[in-house]
Amino acid sequence: MFNAARLAASARRMALPELPAEDFMASLVDLIRADQEYVPSVEGGSLYLRPFMFGDGAGLGIRPSESVRYMVIASPSGPYFTGGFAPVHIWVTREYHRAGPGGIGAAKTGGNYAASLLSQLEAKAKGYAQVCYLDAVQEANLEELGGMNVFVVRKDGRVQTPALTGTILEGGTRSSIIQLLRGEGRDVQETSINFDKLVEDIRAGEVTEMFACGTAAVVTPIGKLGFEGGEVELQQGDVTQWVYDTLTGIQYGRLEDKHGWMYRVL
Repeated sequence: MFNAARLAASARRMALPELPAEDFMASLVDLIRADQEYVPSVEGGSLYLRPFMFGDGAGLGIRPSESVRYMVIASPSGPYFTGGFAPVHIWVTREYHRAGPGGIGAAKTGGNYAASLLSQLEAKAKGYAQVCYLDAVQEANLEELGGMNVFVVRKDGRVQTPALTGTILEGGTRSSIIQLLRGEGRDVQETSINFDKLVEDIRAGEVTEMFACGTAAVVTPIGKLGFEGGEVELQQGDVTQWVYDTLTGIQYGRLEDKHGWMYRVL
């Protein structure tokens, strides 16, 4: 029901009607049952579902649409990154911002992805797979990647992730990872992460791992952070591996779902 609640919250922010959770779930179940032969059987494959709504009312003007269309599309999907579960290189931009305070950064909306496209192209031209953004006020703290949340693992075992400040999308995978780690007794902190201090800590060995997460990417280790003036490298570590193995183990039915996340469709 997490995604149903997030769709409703995003709809509120975009001045769209909220779809009841029961109707949301029914739309997914019916589509999966109709398209079950398209579910990939290969390891790492999935049937990616994209529910969305948009105003389709006729007329010109700056106002909420009087007519809204809700749809769900499905697509067989392989690994988000072509290398699979392998470290990726991330460019940290100081030139662009994904969202600002009071804006729509916390909403799941296409405009937020559109804002990331130019910086993504520039990062790829530099040889990086994704972009990480800093906050738009102080231009100092980590926020998120274009389509993924980010985690930092410290030498003392603490795990940190940027706090939800209204400019960061609350990812379902992010929430699941926090729950898994805390269930194992690990200290997980949702907090501000100063980027310059993070670079110092990586170089000093105080930060040992970083990883990104999202619905499509699941969990992806970060092997390098690039930025104007330098680079720092990280190793793929045990915490990232454990999170990936545990989360995918639950998703594929290899491990017990102790949290009630799974929903039997067929």
